[in-house]
Amino acid sequence: MSDRAGVYIGVDIGGTKVMAATVSDDGTVGPIARRSTPGRRVEVSLVEDALTEAIEEAATGRPIAGVGIAAAGFVDAEGERVMFAPHLPWRDDPTRSRLEARWRVPVALDNDANCAARAEVALGAAQDASDVLLVTMGTGIGGAVVLGGTLLRGRNGMAGEFGHMQVVPDGRGCECGGEGCWEQYSSGNALVRYARGRMWHESFVGTTLLEELTDGDPDLLTGPLVTTAAERGDRLALQAFDEIGEWLGIGIANLVAAFDPELVVVGGGVSAAGDLLLGPARVALRQSLVGAEHRFIPPIRRAHFGPEAGVVGAAALARSVS
Repeated sequence: MSDRAGVYIGVDIGGTKVMAATVSDDGTVGPIARRSTPGRRVEVSLVEDALTEAIEEAATGRPIAGVGIAAAGFVDAEGERVMFAPHLPWRDDPTRSRLEARWRVPVALDNDANCAARAEVALGAAQDASDVLLVTMGTGIGGAVVLGGTLLRGRNGMAGEFGHMQVVPDGRGCECGGEGCWEQYSSGNALVRYARGRMWHESFVGTTLLEELTDGDPDLLTGPLVTTAAERGDRLALQAFDEIGEWLGIGIANLVAAFDPELVVVGGGVSAAGDLLLGPARVALRQSLVGAEHRFIPPIRRAHFGPEAGVVGAAALARSVS
């Protein structure tokens, strides 16, 4: 890899996949290179091998001026270390410096939701707002808070980890080690879990499109397949979105009560479903928000950059520090 002039690449690494692409200064995203995330019970080197492969594919042989990493984990305030990642093996890990040494280009590092917030505030769905909550829904839930136009990072750089707020005491176990976390009830994993658990219920056997899409094997079910089925009117898939959408709205109501924003933006892979997800969330927000009839209720918008918001924001971060 070249060490200076060239393209800027944003990389979004989540619990199941890596996405990398070149991004221009106006937010235009080039062809996306994808790799599967090896998981959280593997050597760190395997994760970084996947990152390297995706970056090299995205660069298509061009020199690289900088790489921004949007990581699904707790990144320290200095942007140097991934302190903890529920779905990845990084633990108090000097990620930025090691990747910079490996790739020999400037590397910038931040939480994936913070990167997505940068993209949406600067170029996307939140350009007209100064007080914004961003919620990202992928394998789990991430979040970011923008107040007065400034990204709130917190003392440790870990503000916005909404997915691990406990919403159900003694609830479902979570990859973070806790129980009843919000992302266990509203996320890509939660969507698939709900649909998979009901495919063979007597009220759905022989009637759900999900059987056809998975050749009758629930283990083959993925979030995009649930979305496809819901878009085609499948009753079980629609119920799954109603379920996770309602939990999304309940969680957002708690955040609105805390921060009183003017806008909520929802991004991440699950946001590709649009109003299938956001419709139930808007209803649940209004029903769950204390004093809803006496206050402004912020609109919930889908992220302009959708699942690519983290890539756009990561590349912008790399450009700003190079």
